[in-house]
Amino acid sequence: MQVNITSSITSVKTSYQQLNGVRGVGMIEILVTLVILSIGLLGIATLQLIASFNNVEALSRSQAVLVAEQVAERLRVSSVITQNANDKVIDDAYVDARLYNFGNLSCHSDASEYDCFCQSFPATLSNCHINQCHPAQLAAFDAYQLSCASIQHNPNMNLEVTCNDSNTSDLIACSAGSRYTIMLSWPAAHWQHPTITNHSCDELISNDNNCLLLELFL
Repeated sequence: MQVNITSSITSVKTSYQQLNGVRGVGMIEILVTLVILSIGLLGIATLQLIASFNNVEALSRSQAVLVAEQVAERLRVSSVITQNANDKVIDDAYVDARLYNFGNLSCHSDASEYDCFCQSFPATLSNCHINQCHPAQLAAFDAYQLSCASIQHNPNMNLEVTCNDSNTSDLIACSAGSRYTIMLSWPAAHWQHPTITNHSCDELISNDNNCLLLELFL
């Protein structure tokens, strides 16, 4: 019996000595692990930030494409054949900059342009869905609807319709054979705020903008 007790005591001492030789994780190892983990989390956060900016830019560009196609279709539908039956022209009001981006409307509140102008139809315009409109009224109606469509997802989007007049000697703003340019521009979103010069977008705008251009002949 005494031999067994002595043997047990010896075994316990041996186990204690083995455990005493095992060291735990030190502070340096913990700090190194935290640094590596922080770098990884910072990289993930940066990727999410870049992805959010790219998503905003992609949504703005997709909306601009849709609106530009709508503008082109409105111009084609409203065009009329000239006297020589070879070309088509549209009413000069379609290239009147005052009709786009609600330049011909007034808002008497601090609400956004979309809430102020697009939630209810302005009383100063003729609703061509229910009324008979002459070409100038139809141009104002189309410009209003297209302006609302352009800011539906991006309140800072700007719509322009211009033309390169093929015959400056007549009184028509866009004579037959003129080239029409549809431009939708919006402030560029950059995650590192670089300076990017886009001559097509910033030719008449001082700020850094992205844009979409569509040119067509009727």
